Amino acid sequence: QVQLVESGGRLVQAGGSLRLSCAASGLPFSSYHMGWFRHAPGKERECVARISTGGITDYADSVKGRFTISRDNAKDTVFLQMNFLKPDDTAVYLCASSSSFFELRSASDSHYWGQGTQVTVSS
Repeated sequence: QVQLVESGGRLVQAGGSLRLSCAASGLPFSSYHMGWFRHAPGKERECVARISTGGITDYADSVKGRFTISRDNAKDTVFLQMNFLKPDDTAVYLCASSSSFFELRSASDSHYWGQGTQVTVSS
């Protein structure tokens, strides 16, 4: 059974940094593309960053230059380094995995999902 477990979310002041982690199990991690999504109240779930099996990355315009996604295939873990955080970044951050890098651009029931970790940025 596939499990994705996120960690690292907390309350942080605007301008601060956080590093989120997502530990995967139950799937051949190196063969899956990985993504970070966020879901804020009243908004749709959006993909903020994704990384392919080969290390190709893609970011939402709202986080380019501030967020960095990376993966460690030896540890079956994907990371999201978030710098210069803004109050608008406040959301539940969820990890997702998919066999399709293209489909990771949007939320889908076909992805594997973690439960999420809360990130709150105070002004």
